[in-house]
Amino acid sequence: MPAIISEVELESIADELGFERGDLILSINNQKLRDLIDYKFAINSEYLEIELQRANGEIEEFEIEKEYDDDLGIIFESAVFDRIKPCTNHCIFCFVDQQPAGLRKSLYIKDDDYRLSYLQGTYITLTNMKESDWQRIEKLGLGPLYVSVHTTNPKLRTSMLNNPRAASILEDLNRLKKAHIPLHLQIVMCPGINDGDELVRTLNDLSLYKSVVKSIAVVPVGLTEFHKNKLRVLTKENAIKTINIIDEYNKSQRRNIAQASDEIFLRAQVPIPPRKYYGNFSQLEDGVGAIRLLIDDFNKHKKKLPSSVPNEKRFTFATSTAAALPVMQIVEELNKVKNLDCEFVELKNNYFGKNVTVAGLITGKDLISQLQDKKISNLIIPSIMLRRYVGDFLDGVTVLDVEKALRCKVFVIKDIYSCAEILEIILA
Repeated sequence: MPAIISEVELESIADELGFERGDLILSINNQKLRDLIDYKFAINSEYLEIELQRANGEIEEFEIEKEYDDDLGIIFESAVFDRIKPCTNHCIFCFVDQQPAGLRKSLYIKDDDYRLSYLQGTYITLTNMKESDWQRIEKLGLGPLYVSVHTTNPKLRTSMLNNPRAASILEDLNRLKKAHIPLHLQIVMCPGINDGDELVRTLNDLSLYKSVVKSIAVVPVGLTEFHKNKLRVLTKENAIKTINIIDEYNKSQRRNIAQASDEIFLRAQVPIPPRKYYGNFSQLEDGVGAIRLLIDDFNKHKKKLPSSVPNEKRFTFATSTAAALPVMQIVEELNKVKNLDCEFVELKNNYFGKNVTVAGLITGKDLISQLQDKKISNLIIPSIMLRRYVGDFLDGVTVLDVEKALRCKVFVIKDIYSCAEILEIILA
């Protein structure tokens, strides 16, 4: 995959030189670019020679003089310009393997690429690393990295990942520690397999790396109705025990280094912890702390709510079970405003199954089917339901399709942790 330009920022160096969407950067200072990492290091110079291929195949060369750390203003189609490093595991809980046929091709890609971990915060297992990869990480200090540990028991990790290379996780973490690479870790907890005493063992082993470990997320396994490995869902009892294990570990470390995901607290039917539990919220993308952020942000902004609005307005909020608690609280407060009528609809995932509760896996067809019998004027949904830059759901249904089917206006909240956008829509 070449370095294809997807966007050029206005009034940037690239814009002034006439770079356009669809152009390819072939080299910078005679260096071929493997990924965005190469690009970022290459442009840190006062003088650049860039070889560019236009969309029509024409080759052009540019000589650029600039300040050392000036950016060119280029956004690429992908962060990786050569082949993405594929996953070589066959994890018993792999979500990709639990998907039905017929979804877009990108959803079936299994990547395990340290570059995407560094650049985008995706989790890697370290099982497909070559010596050249290790050396590059060490030489360039590529961190933080996000690592899926799951368990530090070599035999159990080999079994869970179905890969003999998985047994060396402690050696891998030790090498990253010696290189002073900051780490965010993940444990996907499968009840009856790596929870309980095994979770205690894993957390205690990870204490050896506290100088580089910045956070540890413990999340429950996600199971669709298509899974084949007879894994068990997280029960209330499992969830409570897990929370207690994490609390005891954090006490021993004298810091909240390990954090249970929001779903674990919901399954345990206990209150979401206060803000201090989550530190700097470094595991938001893993479902850790999103509910707390949303609740706190609304409490901050609700003082801006008027006692009434001049004209009657009706809004429907629709999201998944995982986000139901804070959204219901928001709707309750909004309904205190005179002439404002808000309702909340908790969407069930009929496509992947009842055990899937996150908003990002709600399909357009599920959204339409569960709302089509309701009288809706304005519908508010989170952007996480949609594919970035394209705007369609997992099943290809678009926002326009939803508007036509439900005969309503759809508002997409871009930042699901910020209520300012919600209030702007409601009070417009």
